[in-house]
Amino acid sequence: MSDQADNRAPYAQIAAHYTELITSGALEPGTLLPSIKNLAQEWKVSTATAEKALRKLRTEGFVRGIHGIGTEVLDRPSPMSSGAQRQDRGRHSGSSWGSGERSDSHQAAMVSAPADVARALDIAPGSDVIRRRRVYRDRHGIVAHSTSWIPARYGVLIPALAKSERLTGGTSLQLIAQATGRPITHRIDTASARLLTAEDAQLLELDPAKPPTEPVVVMTAKFVDSESNVVEYGVDLGGPRRTWRTESEVAQ
Repeated sequence: MSDQADNRAPYAQIAAHYTELITSGALEPGTLLPSIKNLAQEWKVSTATAEKALRKLRTEGFVRGIHGIGTEVLDRPSPMSSGAQRQDRGRHSGSSWGSGERSDSHQAAMVSAPADVARALDIAPGSDVIRRRRVYRDRHGIVAHSTSWIPARYGVLIPALAKSERLTGGTSLQLIAQATGRPITHRIDTASARLLTAEDAQLLELDPAKPPTEPVVVMTAKFVDSESNVVEYGVDLGGPRRTWRTESEVAQ
């Protein structure tokens, strides 16, 4: 956990607190949140701030307002995160997990680079590359199947990259930056959707003979260091019915 001060606006802190409780399952669907008055008293904020926090939760689909009753928690799968969002989360909190998430099925191997991966990493097709895989889950099931492709030369510097276990001491990007002395300076993200192949279905622990007919979100992220070396290419395959969401402040 990060020990950094939370510099977000009070309403955003309140909304984030309840988002964590909802997505982790600590607050079950149908639970009523405190009233605006009680929320204001508990958090020592104005009623306007408490109302703004609840409005944010409603806008993001975590709760709904019921006239004469209150604010009710909704049951919904949380959105998936892009590789860039996971990098940001790891840098600030030390963990790439989203609210209520965990990861398992960590696998790593040295394999031959497929053509699309070779293009992304700017290496020759068939070159050795480290493939790291893991599955992100929450209480609704698989959020995303995530694959990181890393040039083999970084495995020489950091042998743990090629081991089938969760990394310690930082994310792969943090470990590479520490080992090389070259910080990650920019990244290139893409978002698309596609129908699941039989192989995709297996990765998402679905029946490959009967994959879902609805497309899923596919996120990619290419990370580049200060000397323009591509150090990692990530592909996140979203689970069925998972969406992707990003948020930013709008300048007034």
